[in-house]
Order: sequence, then C-alpha cells, then structure tokens
Amino acid sequence: MKVLEAKFVQGFIRMCNDGWEQGWHERNGGNLTYRMKKEEAESIKAELRTDSVWKEIGTSVPKLAGEFFLVTGSGKYFRNVMLDPEDSIAVVEIDGKGECYRICWGLVNGGRPTSELPSHLMNHEVKMQATGGKHRVIYHAHTTNVIALTFVLPLEDEVFTRELWEMATECPVVFPDGIGVVGWMVPGGRDIAVATSELMKKYDVAIWAHHGMFASGEDFDLTFGLMHTVEKSAEILVKMLSMRPDKLQTITPQNFRDLAVDFQVTLPERFLYEK
Repeated sequence: MKVLEAKFVQGFIRMCNDGWEQGWHERNGGNLTYRMKKEEAESIKAELRTDSVWKEIGTSVPKLAGEFFLVTGSGKYFRNVMLDPEDSIAVVEIDGKGECYRICWGLVNGGRPTSELPSHLMNHEVKMQATGGKHRVIYHAHTTNVIALTFVLPLEDEVFTRELWEMATECPVVFPDGIGVVGWMVPGGRDIAVATSELMKKYDVAIWAHHGMFASGEDFDLTFGLMHTVEKSAEILVKMLSMRPDKLQTITPQNFRDLAVDFQVTLPERFLYEK
C-alpha cells in the first residue's frame, strides 16, 4: 500500500487540518505524532527507506526501540499538511536502543521532525506504559483560550482542573483524571520533556504556561476531542470572567460526585474542594 493511501495516514492529515481550522496552529506552531501499529508499518513497508542516516533524538526512550512514528516536520505549517503531505510530515523509525531516529518517508524537500520530538517520544513512552499500549497519539497545539488563562489563574493542577470542570458538565467525564500544569519553560528541550512526562503519568492533558496544550489519546478522534473539549471549556471561562469576576451559580462538589456515579467515572477528591 502507498503511504498516502493508508487510513491512519489520512487520519493524521485530517487531524492536522482540523487543528489548523480551529486556529491553533499559527505559522509553524504545534506538532503531532502517532505511534504506528505493527501491521500499519508493515502495510507501507515497500515505500519506506532503509538507507537514511540515524540521528540522535536528544533523549533516551528504550521502551520505544524499533517503533515507527508518523510525525509533523520542524518549521512546517499545519495549513500545508493536507496540500503537500510529503513535504510536511514524515515516517520515522527508532533504533534498537531508543536513542536515535531515521527518516523513512516524507520531508522530501529536506528538514527534520518536529523540534518537540524529545517531548513527544518521552511522553509516548510514559503513556504506552501507563495505558498498556493503548495510547498512540501525542498532540501539541497553541490553544488560544487556555494560553490566556495561564496569565490570570494560579498555575496549579487543582485550580485549572476545577475551573475547567465547572464550565461544562461533560468536562469531568471527558478528562476525569484532571489536568496538569507546567510553568513556563523553554520549549523543545529535555527539561520540559521531563517535566511534562512526570505529569503525563497521571494525566492525559498538560498545559504549558503561556504556550499551549499537550494531550495524549488512543486515536485521532479521542485525542482531538480531548483537546477540543478543554479549549472550549477555557473559552467559556474566558467569556464568563469577562462578564463578571465571580459566579452566581456553578456545579458544586456534590454535583460532581453525583455525576461521577451516573457516568461511572472516578473523580479525585482533591479537585472537589470547597471554595
């Protein structure tokens, strides 16, 4: 099968375009990676190069040794992924030690995988272990309203989780484990990768202060839906705060407990504090 005919590649391209249409990917902002299934890699094997140069990842991810990933390119624009995918994205292979990668397809006009590759791969490794291999997608986007909130809310997991849960009834059902928050750090390096991976051991979403969001999921629909839900909740909160600084009514801690029973989710009590 040709790479661009594969269903998982088409899903990857669609998700890039969906994010662009949401306004989350100005210029070359944001990145997306997908850990391919063994049968998916095998289905496009005929088009994969095996003679490209191995390059250092910048971190060690031994649990991902031998895995194949579909990734967006550094400096590439999400708005162009659908128009020219072979220039904008790539299939990369991880070596036997989990320390190097090589480009097997794509980025035909030169370039390299996303500069956030260390963060993505470290978090893929964490989420693969935490979910028994179910999670395959890591997505980073510059979600406008979430970024705005990082200037006015305390950068604490409990505060962001509770405020966003209160904005829409579906939120505690969509992200019942809550949301982690990383204070501002230089993007693209090992430090932010390590900080994020620690949070992703218990959350599926991490907010990068003044930068955006980082989300993990089983497939493209669930991961995009998670990002979309958090950002929409943030939009409601931004609008609410612009109308008045306090709430006349909201969803109470007991309301959340009742919701958890009906929807069969577990909501950590540390998020259900009395204000």
